[in-house]
Amino acid sequence: MFRILFRLYLVTIVSYSAAIYLVPDLVVMAFRDRFVTYNLDFSRGLQSLITKQFHAAPQEQWPEIAAAMDKEFQPLHIVLTPIDDPVFTPIERERLHRGENVVRIGDWGWRTLAVTPLNADMAVRMVVPPDPVDVDLLYWSINVLIGAMLLGCLLLWLRPHWRDLERLKSTAERFGKGHLSERTRIAPSSNIGSLANVFDTMAGDIENLLNQQRDLLNAVSHELRTPLTRLDFGLALALSEDLPAASRERLQSLVAHIRELDELVLELLSYSRLQNPAQSPERIEVSLDEFIDSILGSVDEELESPDIVIDVLLHGQLERFALDPRLTARAIQNLLRNAMRYCEKRIQIGVQVIAGGCEIWVDDDGIGIPDDERERIFEPFYRLDRSRDRATGGFGLGLAISRRALEAQGGTLTVESSPLGGARFRLWLPATA
Repeated sequence: MFRILFRLYLVTIVSYSAAIYLVPDLVVMAFRDRFVTYNLDFSRGLQSLITKQFHAAPQEQWPEIAAAMDKEFQPLHIVLTPIDDPVFTPIERERLHRGENVVRIGDWGWRTLAVTPLNADMAVRMVVPPDPVDVDLLYWSINVLIGAMLLGCLLLWLRPHWRDLERLKSTAERFGKGHLSERTRIAPSSNIGSLANVFDTMAGDIENLLNQQRDLLNAVSHELRTPLTRLDFGLALALSEDLPAASRERLQSLVAHIRELDELVLELLSYSRLQNPAQSPERIEVSLDEFIDSILGSVDEELESPDIVIDVLLHGQLERFALDPRLTARAIQNLLRNAMRYCEKRIQIGVQVIAGGCEIWVDDDGIGIPDDERERIFEPFYRLDRSRDRATGGFGLGLAISRRALEAQGGTLTVESSPLGGARFRLWLPATA
């Protein structure tokens, strides 16, 4: 708020200051004749009185009269000056020779000099001195107070706008994190009421679409599991009978396809559940070294080659850390399975607890992931060109599920180049407050 207020105030005060110094000059320049006429009329009476004082005495006494009047008229200065004095402009000298009064216009259209001819050679000047320092300070104080009042008015004007914008921002952030029922609840009378109404309408439409999509996905997944289970059971009964080798091989191939479909349904259900913000993660303090060891034990049997080595690096003193064991284990298992598919001979998993959270990474010595693909691999059903084959590429849901599992706990999952030559998946889990 203060940044916006400062910028708005800076623009306002600069505009105000520029207007104070530029607008009066422009107005005086545009209406100079009117200002000159007004000041001539304004000072005519005083100039006539001064002139009568001089004409009532001989010319030899004029310097004494000028000195006495200069003392009486302070801070104005009364000065005798020859009409041909270079202090006057040619136009002013011409007017004085014609017997006309002369005035000069300064800032804000105020006269700074008034001259009256006494005879063909001499004139009396009434000089208006500049304001003293203390008066200048008072004028500047007035400007400062005006600026302070402008600041206060801007603050009062900006506060409801800022409050509603902050509410809109907070709602957008929570909505983006999956809380689909969030709405701004900003009154229509607000200055951003129409914007808030459009946002709430959009949020409602998105919520309805996502709920319909989730309900459809859940319904289809549950409905698919029933016939798949029946098919699996039926094929198992068929395989229990005495069959020719060719028929048994075909049936076993069908069983593999059915189980692949069943695995896909389970992945879809897992991904759908992670999209539900109502299911908040359950944080439990675990011993990180034991936790990682249990995960490695669960995937040890899935190693396709006995030559693949999995190293574990435990950095520093690993204290107990609060996390959701189910979600975190699922994310790391998916990353390890992904590394098993693409590594050459080595996988490395590292753990480090640092200020603010826990960092876990999974490295492999495979061919890595291109820079332009590093965000897309976390999209559901997206597979790299080299992993289109289901035998290596899976369904394209593992990495999406892993990222969702981390984000549900307020963490992140990113990918970068690995020191081993392949890809490094870096997990970050924030510490609980």
